[in-house]
Amino acid sequence: MTLEQFTRNEGQLARQYQYDDSAVLAVDFGGHEIEATVDLVDDTVIVVADDQQYEFDLPDGADDAHTFMKNGVLTVELEGDL
Repeated sequence: MTLEQFTRNEGQLARQYQYDDSAVLAVDFGGHEIEATVDLVDDTVIVVADDQQYEFDLPDGADDAHTFMKNGVLTVELEGDL
């Protein structure tokens, strides 16, 4: 599932910020009251939020990725030739 499909189908608000050699993806899962965890397996971001699992693939060219959740917002920091 791509990020665009994920947000369109599930109704989450998502933004992508592009920089010279990096990018940041941010997805709002609905506030701090949601219990969510995030994991990165190979090139796939996996989020478990309130007994629902969401997955999306990192963009081609992403060499390094860091993920974290804070107040219901998933942030994925990407480095590489995006």
